[in-house]
Amino acid sequence: PAKQQNIENDYDEPIQNALEVLYKAAETKNEDPDSVVDALESLENLMRKKCLAEDDAAANVLANLEGEWRLIFTTGTQDSQKKLGGKKINYFPIKAVQEFDPTADPMQIRNGIYVGDFAVIKFFGDFEFNLKSRKLEFDFDKISVLGFSIDLGKGKAAEIGAASGLGAESNVELAKKKKKPFFNWISADENIATARGGGGGLALWKRVVVEEESSSME
Repeated sequence: PAKQQNIENDYDEPIQNALEVLYKAAETKNEDPDSVVDALESLENLMRKKCLAEDDAAANVLANLEGEWRLIFTTGTQDSQKKLGGKKINYFPIKAVQEFDPTADPMQIRNGIYVGDFAVIKFFGDFEFNLKSRKLEFDFDKISVLGFSIDLGKGKAAEIGAASGLGAESNVELAKKKKKPFFNWISADENIATARGGGGGLALWKRVVVEEESSSME
């Protein structure tokens, strides 16, 4: 029972409260942006507590990541906020979809920007996930532009991402230091996923159901 669960810990109920705000934001894009940021920050702190207390919590986040996710909301990186005079980016205006396959070896990641159902640009690569910190480090080694595939050298994806505004400029610096760009993952369930990017920004994704968007990692 929910009441008994709340006695056992002090995080499950406030986690659910934060998630309810984020579920609505992902579905309607009408929730107040400040409320969404507050919910993301609250969820980040609460999930840290939950993952410290429960051995399987982080593993569940990784398992739930499998599938496709459309970026709904982002505060933008600290770099982008500075360029906009401190203004935070909120509901993401274009169709950006990320896909994770934690069952592959190595685990696979794909990032695509779409116009309608047409992929203008897609990045392909692999990722590692630290179950202790929920840090997801990734590296893209191939790019597809308007259907034409190009193999990438180390750090090239970060440069393209920063130049196009799709990635943080901090990723370029990480590549120069032979370090991978990363997300500090917060949560993932059947509806939404949340994370803090390496550039410091918070983000919210909505799961793409198969009927909405059918694609593969191939």
